[in-house]
Amino acid sequence: MTDLGALGSQFFVGLSRAMILFVVCSGLSFVLGVLRVPNIAHGSLYMIGAFSAYSITKLVAGPAGFWLALILAPFVVALVSLVAERALFCHLYQREHLMLLLFTFALSLILGDLVKIIWGAEYKSIMAPEVFNGSVSLLGASIPRYNFFLLIVGPLVAVGLWFFTNKTKMGKIARAAAVDREMVGAVGINVSWVFAFAFVLGCFLAGLGGALVAPTVSITLGMDHNLIIEAFLIVTIGGLGNMWGAMVGSLIFGLSQAFGVLFWPQFAIVFPYMAVVIVLLWRPTGMLKSVW
Repeated sequence: MTDLGALGSQFFVGLSRAMILFVVCSGLSFVLGVLRVPNIAHGSLYMIGAFSAYSITKLVAGPAGFWLALILAPFVVALVSLVAERALFCHLYQREHLMLLLFTFALSLILGDLVKIIWGAEYKSIMAPEVFNGSVSLLGASIPRYNFFLLIVGPLVAVGLWFFTNKTKMGKIARAAAVDREMVGAVGINVSWVFAFAFVLGCFLAGLGGALVAPTVSITLGMDHNLIIEAFLIVTIGGLGNMWGAMVGSLIFGLSQAFGVLFWPQFAIVFPYMAVVIVLLWRPTGMLKSVW
């Protein structure tokens, strides 16, 4: 028998996992929604974010290094993505989705080799500051402090991205360009740089997700593989290009995984994929409206 305390604790563990997934998937969903690019390299950028955070914490010791890593690692990823977008992606937006898929897959392999050259093949790890030691009690459940921090960051990212896309001039231009890029260009707006900004913003969120997950997992080559599979499943069941759909999909995936570990640990990996199958059988186009 499982007591209510264990259920509550596992619920919040799944919720914190869902928040990391959402941060990454919101970036992927944003790129899908604006650029119509199925960016498989998104997982590699997430991995670069984690490795960059590791390097920054080694350069700057103590709690300051951790907080600096959370700030700077996403910008490292943003810079890498800007170079890739200006050198490569900007010439391919009009191509078929299959070609873009193959191109981003090739890019992910290149980025994976670059990570191996720069950081090596050894496992890396980051320790969270002492302020995150211990746990907090919430609704009778015990939650690790770092997981509680993630529960705050996820909604903040969601609100920030919603505010950008709906309340700022650049966000409205990006949404308009997603619907009719020719019309946006006809009024004198440089659509190429709008797309560059949208791509970099999406990749910035991938880097932020990598920096956030770094203290909770081993930082290693290949950490991008499972993540990108999960991310595409999440944006699919949520609704392609729909930010709030990414949130719903992340919650489904994270919570089903957490309760799978609690109730049937030998087959815990199966539960999230069972949830995906059930959702797609019920709503083949995703939980919320797709922009495609």
